[in-house]
Amino acid sequence: MTAVSRHYVLAAGGTGGHLIPAFALATELERRGHHVALITDERGAQIPGKPASLTAHVLPAGRIQGKNPLSWVSGTRAIMEGRRMALRLFESFDPAAVVGFGGYPAFPALLAATSAEIPTVIHEQNAVLGRVNRLLARKVNAIATSCAQVDRLAAKHADKVTLVGNPVRAEVLDLRDKPFPAFTADSLLRILVTGGSQGARVLSEIVPDGLAMLPPALRSRLQVIQQCRPEDIEAVRARYAGHDIPAELATYFEDMAERLADAHLFIGRAGASTIAELTAVGRPAILVPLPIATDDHQAANVREIVEAGGARSIRQDKFTATELAKQIQAMAQKPETLGNAAHSAWNCGYPKAASDLADLVESFGGAPLMDVIRMTGDAKAQKQGKEALAKDSDE
Repeated sequence: MTAVSRHYVLAAGGTGGHLIPAFALATELERRGHHVALITDERGAQIPGKPASLTAHVLPAGRIQGKNPLSWVSGTRAIMEGRRMALRLFESFDPAAVVGFGGYPAFPALLAATSAEIPTVIHEQNAVLGRVNRLLARKVNAIATSCAQVDRLAAKHADKVTLVGNPVRAEVLDLRDKPFPAFTADSLLRILVTGGSQGARVLSEIVPDGLAMLPPALRSRLQVIQQCRPEDIEAVRARYAGHDIPAELATYFEDMAERLADAHLFIGRAGASTIAELTAVGRPAILVPLPIATDDHQAANVREIVEAGGARSIRQDKFTATELAKQIQAMAQKPETLGNAAHSAWNCGYPKAASDLADLVESFGGAPLMDVIRMTGDAKAQKQGKEALAKDSDE
């Protein structure tokens, strides 16, 4: 068997929203026989979920704030240093393409790649093109999007755009073909509540009281799992106990995919990874977009799933216990309503996102005759590839 083995560099900011799709792409590219390296910041190098084989390189990444002139000097200096370090990495790693996932740590790497005439791809997770991706859109070879409609994406770049979706973790994607958990007029109503990696205070304050306002026949069937901020968890526990509602609370759940698999209804924020996972699995949701999100992108993220009937969105200034109870009752009063919403959410998913993004990335860089290796027989080529990776890791 003959396969093209290439090197690729992924560059992403240090949050889960940027790194989860980067990790999914890395896994897919490695499955295809390629070598992959990651450029990120200190947070990203330590974030859970990074594939063990993925070497992370921490580069300086300056942030330039428009109203703070002092940030211009320090930010520009850090960006230029990160660009120089990225160029040195590219000399040893020789990537066929560099893929950016947004966030300031991705900026120096993409600048270095464009200056070195290395093919570049950016992936946008949100329904609004992020600031770093807007700065790079003119320079890159391709723009991969997660939504059919992406705000702040200039029409002049339309010929670069490919809709692939937002890659999700394999353990979540594995749930796509499993049925929505049975929900009848007599069964438990399992509700999963999260607000991001550390929960959200507004959810801790509103959700217990909103659930307490449900009609007794529905309220008596509740089973709640909620992720809370560490400083809020005991107060939330007391609220649920006061309402006599069974609830399992934690600051972090290791088995979030399993929790999502069992849930009949999700309540939480509208980050790109959250939307991607809800639509991959097919789970109805009540979403509360983060009002301070850059360019209000979480409000845009809910657009497709809400229009399809898979979720309801409540702006935070309207998110009250009364409104939450009203929306839950409308969705869960009849068993078929939740099932229909789950199917609508499922239809919004992009289960081939990682594969489609990998196809796009593979379409750039490297003449096949220059880098073909025989995966079953060319031991020398495999040894050279491993030595290159080891050298890169040591540097």
